[in-house]
Amino acid sequence: MQDDRIIRESGVDARVAAIVRPVVEAAGYRLVRVRLLAQDDLTLQIMAERPDGSMTVEDCEEVSRAVSPALDVEDPIDSAYQLEVSSPGIDRPLVRLSDFEAAIGHLIKLETAVLVDGRKRFRGEVVACDAEKLTIDRDKVGEGEEARAVIPLDAIAEAKLVLTDALIREALKKDKVERRQRKKARRKGDESDDGDIEADD
Repeated sequence: MQDDRIIRESGVDARVAAIVRPVVEAAGYRLVRVRLLAQDDLTLQIMAERPDGSMTVEDCEEVSRAVSPALDVEDPIDSAYQLEVSSPGIDRPLVRLSDFEAAIGHLIKLETAVLVDGRKRFRGEVVACDAEKLTIDRDKVGEGEEARAVIPLDAIAEAKLVLTDALIREALKKDKVERRQRKKARRKGDESDDGDIEADD
């Protein structure tokens, strides 16, 4: 399966991503990002999510169990590290076209690999997005600068949502809906189990 992420890793992170992505997908999840962080000790952070964007603690544990053997066999990092599997979080990295489309109306910050309109760092509200470019209205504009910026998607090195009240409200609403759906699915599962028991009698 092809990697549909627009923003991908480089160096060691890219080597790790190539190993874990097929494993993550085979387990029914999508890879968001791989990053080797040199904090106190080395930490290999793997961000993943379900296709619907949700990710529970149990899901993180499942992905961790799935990728550990593959990493042990391939051994892409030549020193000891801590494996950390996490969800993308509310202020998530934007890596797919669908992420940028879902960010319309929200504040993001991004960095480009090349200069765009004489700068590499942008922050603003996403107003439009297509397969080629992202349009944002910058929230802090200097004198004589354009408020609207059009950035080619293939120029973006890194992008993420900025935590705002509107974003938190939307995330809480989505979480409520997902929780209700999970409860309904569990109830349906329990009812079908009861049916099986009755059929056996």
